[in-house]
Amino acid sequence: MPIYVYENLETGERYEFEQSFHEPAYTHHPETGAPIKRVIFAPAVVFKGSGWYIKDSKAENKNGKKESKSEAAAAD
Repeated sequence: MPIYVYENLETGERYEFEQSFHEPAYTHHPETGAPIKRVIFAPAVVFKGSGWYIKDSKAENKNGKKESKSEAAAAD
């Protein structure tokens, strides 16, 4: 189950709650009853470097065998 971060509207304190995708967002802290709102963050996954695009993958030669870019450049 995903973990969501909530912020207390009065104090600014942040809390983490484990909730189902189908469960509605909390508007009040489940234990204290203080008003809270869900905080949205950027995803923690960052794709950097080569290999994330089709053009970065190995090319196929005429025989259907995969070869690296340097091998493909040398063959041309």
